[in-house]
This record gives sequence, structure tokens and C-alpha cells, in this order.
Amino acid sequence: MRILIHDYSGHPFQVQLSRELARKGHDVLHVFSASFQTPHGNLTKQKEDPEGFNIKGLKLSEAFQKDSFIKRRSQEIEFGRLVAQSMNDFKPDVVISSNAPLDCQKQIQRASKALKAKFIFWVQDIYSEAIDRVVSEKIPGIGKYIGKYYKHLEYSMLRKSDGITVITDDFVDVLGQINGLDTSKISVVENWAPLDEIAQHPRDNAWAKENTNPDRLRFIYSGTLGYKHNPDLLLELARKVDADFFVFSEGRVADYVKETAAEEKLENISVRPWVPFDQLPEVLSAADGFVAMIEEEAGVFCVPSKVLTYLCVGRPILAAIPDANLARRLIDREHAGLVSSPLAPDQMIENARCLVADAKTRKQMGINARNYAETAFNISVIGDRFEKIINKAIAKNTNELGEVSCKKEHSYVAQAVSSAVTSSKD
Repeated sequence: MRILIHDYSGHPFQVQLSRELARKGHDVLHVFSASFQTPHGNLTKQKEDPEGFNIKGLKLSEAFQKDSFIKRRSQEIEFGRLVAQSMNDFKPDVVISSNAPLDCQKQIQRASKALKAKFIFWVQDIYSEAIDRVVSEKIPGIGKYIGKYYKHLEYSMLRKSDGITVITDDFVDVLGQINGLDTSKISVVENWAPLDEIAQHPRDNAWAKENTNPDRLRFIYSGTLGYKHNPDLLLELARKVDADFFVFSEGRVADYVKETAAEEKLENISVRPWVPFDQLPEVLSAADGFVAMIEEEAGVFCVPSKVLTYLCVGRPILAAIPDANLARRLIDREHAGLVSSPLAPDQMIENARCLVADAKTRKQMGINARNYAETAFNISVIGDRFEKIINKAIAKNTNELGEVSCKKEHSYVAQAVSSAVTSSKD
């Protein structure tokens, strides 16, 4: 088959899936946004890649305006049209699209229908739930109508999809409440990390020798950092735990952490740019532990993928994650770290101190983490599962619903919705 996989963010594991499907004999085009600022995976074609595998990074006509609400929304629509053009050129049999803002996803699904390609909605986050929550708080009154509009849009696209892949059983319960949605289209594939690309290195490797104090314990936070991650927890750790904290991230929230640390003269926390993917294994291997956070309000709707990368490296995870979140259940079940509620910062501090004081526990939790990754992140098995999902979507005789009928939007809707999307992603 000809398969187009679109991952707006350009994350590591989606492109690994594209490579695996190409190894299985399919012609695969992997499309991502080269304009969206986030850590990327291995998005350059390698000499050992299959002949039928290609990568295409799409760029907007202007620099991405993340903080300009109206401009951001128009650029997300523009990007959806760029993906649609690539689809017209490639002429896929199947399109799998993930991490796309809803206005962008709408363009991609519309193009799939026009090409008579099967469309699989790969649900990484239930965006409309986050939008509804955020705009209702930020824009009293009109916010609830904006939230309803985006729920209508997302739910309509889900109903029209030929297949739906979700990353946790928790999402099945939520989507099952959508009127008119054929739940037999839903498949669950938990996210993973590219184990074969994240090799373990010694703790005191070349990067560590140049950038760290070998006599102090090190905790690393690596990846996107937004307000939904509660960056103040990182600062509180630096204030109260006798260890060094390295934050690899970019953007205004990372700048906030850096500026606050400088103002308070916190010498044990360092904020640095994102790590290029080819250097990531060595940098992460320098850690004695990792940090992950997600706010309570995110609930089941946002599963931090950085946790999966951490598991590959084999170090304990210090986390503040809601009880209902899959990542928390995973860390607890595998005894791969210590997890507390985002609403209990003192418990996170206590957990950090426990890890600092107990080398034996750190070692065993690291072993547990790596053992789970080696068992669960087999890309050949994952590729087989996606082939079954694709075949199921092709075979299923679905009733096509009409295009979502949307009235002309007022300017205040465009601005408020863009604000909500920005906030939800942060």
C-alpha cells in the first residue's frame, strides 16, 4: 500500500513506525511540520532506510507565530493545506494523522476523502476537551460556545474517520460517549519510544565530563515545557533537594525557569536548549534520575511521551502526574520511579530526597524501567498491529457522514479559539 503518515510534531516514535511499515514492503511518506518548534526525532533519511520510505518536512510561508492567536490559527489551516498538497502528489491509499491541531486535521481529512484514501485519526490528545476547559476559564460566557464548536468539529471528524487509534484505554471510555461514533473503529496502541535509537551510555560519558560535576547527583527534564507541566515544581526541587537539575527545553516557559533561577541565584538548576536527537542518548545517560510533570487538570487527556524515552535509558523517574493518567499507572506498576500528585509538591520533594539518599533503589528502578522498554517497545510487533489497523480500516464498510457544516465564524471566535489551542498545547 501507499501510506502517508502525518505527525505534526515530528516526534521520534511516529517516524520509527513509518520506517517499519516501509521495511514491511509499503511505500511510506512521512510528513511533519518543519516550522513547529519542538524536539524532533530522526527526520533525515538514512542510507539504511528502505527504498520505499521518504520524509518530507513542510514549512509555512512565514515563521510560526505561536503567541499570535489569530495568526497561529490561520497558519495551522495553512499547514493542513500543505499536507493536503503532499497527499495530492503522493496519492496514498491510507492516511494516518496525529498531533494535528483540529483546524489542520480538518484539511487533511477532507483531502483524504477527496482522494478516496482511508483516514485513520491517531488520537494523541483529545484536543477539544482541553480547549473547552481552557476557554471556559479564560473567556467566561462566550468560552463555552467556543468549546462546543471545537467538540463538534473533533467529534465530527472522529465519526467520519475510517479508523481511530488511541493511546490509552482511558480515551475509549471518553470517545464511547460520542453520539453516532462507531466504537468498533477504535483500536488502542500505547505510545512507545524508539528503543533501537536510544542506546544506553555510561553515566560519566564525554558530555557529562564537560558539563557536570561528577560528585553530585543529576536529574534531567527533557522535552516540551509548558504551563500545564507546572514549571514551578522544577524550581522548588532546585530550592529544596541537594542535587543538580538540568532542563533541556525552549520557549517562554523555559525562559521563565531560567530567569527565576537567575534571580534567586539557584546554582543547581541549568536551563539549556533542546538536545539534537542524535545526541539525546548520551545526554540522558548522564542522569541519575529524570523528572516528569503534568498538571492535575490534564487528567487522562495528556500522556507525557517523555516518560517513555526515559524508560529506554534505564533511570528512575521522579514524577508529579494525576492518578488517572496512564503514565502514572505505568511508572507505579513497573516500579520504575516515584510518583506523586501534582497537587502535592511536598511529596514530590520527599520522593526526590528518597531517590537521592538510596542508590540501591535508584539502580533497581532503572533496571525495571529498561526491562519494560525492552519488552513493550518492539517495533516489529507494533508495526504488525498498525498493519492490522490499516487492513481493518480498508475492509470496514463505513457510512460516510457529510462534511461538517460550519457557519461563518466571527472574529472573536477565531481569536479566542486560537488562544485556547495555544494554552492547551502549553
